[in-house]
Amino acid sequence: MKQIKFLIPLIALCLFLGTGTAKAQWTVIDPSNIAQSIVNSSKSLVQESTTAQNMINNFKETVKIYQQAKKYYDALQAVNNLVRDARKVQQTVLMLGDISGYYVNNYKKMLTDPNYTSAELSAIASGYTRILEDATGVLNDLKQVVNITTLSMTDKDRMDVVDDCYNEMKRLKSLTAYYTNKNISVSYLRAKKKADTQRVINLYGDGSEKYW
Repeated sequence: MKQIKFLIPLIALCLFLGTGTAKAQWTVIDPSNIAQSIVNSSKSLVQESTTAQNMINNFKETVKIYQQAKKYYDALQAVNNLVRDARKVQQTVLMLGDISGYYVNNYKKMLTDPNYTSAELSAIASGYTRILEDATGVLNDLKQVVNITTLSMTDKDRMDVVDDCYNEMKRLKSLTAYYTNKNISVSYLRAKKKADTQRVINLYGDGSEKYW
């Protein structure tokens, strides 16, 4: 009975993770597949690009994947009136979207920043890819407990996994923000030596409390 009680508020969340059977407008999208597609595109960028211009051209595919995914995340964000347990699952998925957004939106700017070498841009992309891979793994763990056919777990077992996934995704989101800001700070410090800090501020925004 406890298992059924736990499962009812999470059935709707199966739709968010692409495991449900209802025909809602965006249930066919699996966010873990979205993230993996971004990872694959990023790996191709790193492996196939030798110049900044190559990276800009190859990164367009990553941007395209994210823009399509953003429609899914916006729809998920608009879902309200969820019970606490389901809300935590929802927020975990949305944080994966935030991590993807940090990467795509900031890396797109870095590709136009002359303060980075091609090798550095490749290394930065690799770092984002590693974080996204870890985040995708967290979401796959979450899917295992949201899947309504997993009946061998108790309510406490399920909630422990949900809590662990939520906390780990939160950590990865913070790590992505930190990683982004540290990379931007490198550009700022290099620009400072050339008396060109305003250009960096214009590019990334006035992040005086975040970047440097």
